[in-house]
Amino acid sequence: MATLRLDALGLTANALLRIAVGAGGKDAVLVGGAVRDAVLGRVRRDGVDLDLAVPRGALALARRVAERGRGRLVPLDDQRGTARIVLGAGRIDVADFRAPTLEGDLAARDFTVNALAVSIRALVREGRAAVVDPTGGLADLRARRLRLPHPRVLDDDPLRGLRGVRLEATLGLRLTPTSARAIKAAAPRLAGVAAERVRDEFLELLAQLRSARALRRADALGLLTVILPEIEPMRVTTQPAPHRFPVLEHSLRAVDGADQVVARPGDLVPFGEELGPHLAAPVAGGVTRGQALKLAALLHDVSKPETRRAIGGRVRFFEHDLIGAERVRDIGERLRFPAAVTGLVERLVRHHLRPMHLASAPTVTPRARYRFYRDLGPDTRDLLLLVLVDAAAVRGEAPRRAWRRASLVRDLLAGWSEQQEIAAAPPLLRGDDVMRHFDLTPGPEVGRLLRRAREAQDLGRVSTRDEALAYLDSSRRRS
Repeated sequence: MATLRLDALGLTANALLRIAVGAGGKDAVLVGGAVRDAVLGRVRRDGVDLDLAVPRGALALARRVAERGRGRLVPLDDQRGTARIVLGAGRIDVADFRAPTLEGDLAARDFTVNALAVSIRALVREGRAAVVDPTGGLADLRARRLRLPHPRVLDDDPLRGLRGVRLEATLGLRLTPTSARAIKAAAPRLAGVAAERVRDEFLELLAQLRSARALRRADALGLLTVILPEIEPMRVTTQPAPHRFPVLEHSLRAVDGADQVVARPGDLVPFGEELGPHLAAPVAGGVTRGQALKLAALLHDVSKPETRRAIGGRVRFFEHDLIGAERVRDIGERLRFPAAVTGLVERLVRHHLRPMHLASAPTVTPRARYRFYRDLGPDTRDLLLLVLVDAAAVRGEAPRRAWRRASLVRDLLAGWSEQQEIAAAPPLLRGDDVMRHFDLTPGPEVGRLLRRAREAQDLGRVSTRDEALAYLDSSRRRS
């Protein structure tokens, strides 16, 4: 019989299990992902997430563990007997068995590789414990298989199909043909799952190194179109040259480009050192700018199908950037994305054609550059990266290759830091200055004049308060 060593779980897990045993969890078993990862030799470095199951009394055990470990107790479902304890960088979920026996509980779990359990009492006291494996999960791990214990587990929770795609991406396993067919058949039922749960799994896909591959897998299993019905018309909408692909294929290739940029920002010489931390920075709700970039890459052309027009022998997509931003807002609200994430992706989609418009002008004037930086603000670099992966996806090339000819993107990235320093300077004028000088009361006109003065200041046209007021005098006379 296979056994699991306590030290295979890592030091943090070791400490948390000792707390649980000391709190009276003698009948508790460690189940699921922690056992699976230990068997695979995977130890998490960014925190520990443990799942414990007990025949009964999960809520009472969770309270004792929280008290003993001085952690925070979060009841999850009183009726089903589930609770969470947060202890520093660790988290323990405790649940009552879902069946009369441990074997029955394990057989009701999502995949056989997660239907593994060990006694925490034996682990702590003896340093090792036998692995309970009623569904053949250990053999599946050895064979790199991802298998449903039974298709009916999808009836209990249709989200498990999407979780299977994530597990394939994270563990390097492959769904068995039978399991893949069952997930595809059950895919429509994903529409009945709470939006927040679908959102969390979807965002996990975008966190993967190869998220485009995971999205393609979700699409092949019929899951992606349930989450984003907007992709169906994208699938069949063709694009004129120089585009080589229909809209959805182009968008998935843009996501693949974003994967490469997020994984290897150093390819974008000489900006990799600053872009890496920027893409890893959180936006809201644990979502990073890198994930938001991938989402924007997927959705940047979402409204092309509805805006496609053939005029004078040319295919055009008028205002697909503006209408697409509205669609993104609808999607963000439907999937309950954090407002800051929806806002960021919406801005990127709304402005993703703007650098192209700048490039089409005879020259990029200082004022046009200034207004570009001003309007995008802290999202400037995200937009420029979206433009890069969008351009690379037109022909299906790697972003690092498109980077060589992306002179405007490189130029605007180079000017970002300098513009930030200029924008950080105190304003020459304040509202009181403008109101006294022009005998105005508070209102929109004051704000308009302040913005005009700030633009002149940032462009170096004025450098003192008096010069700024004189500039406004002159501009008002001209207008």
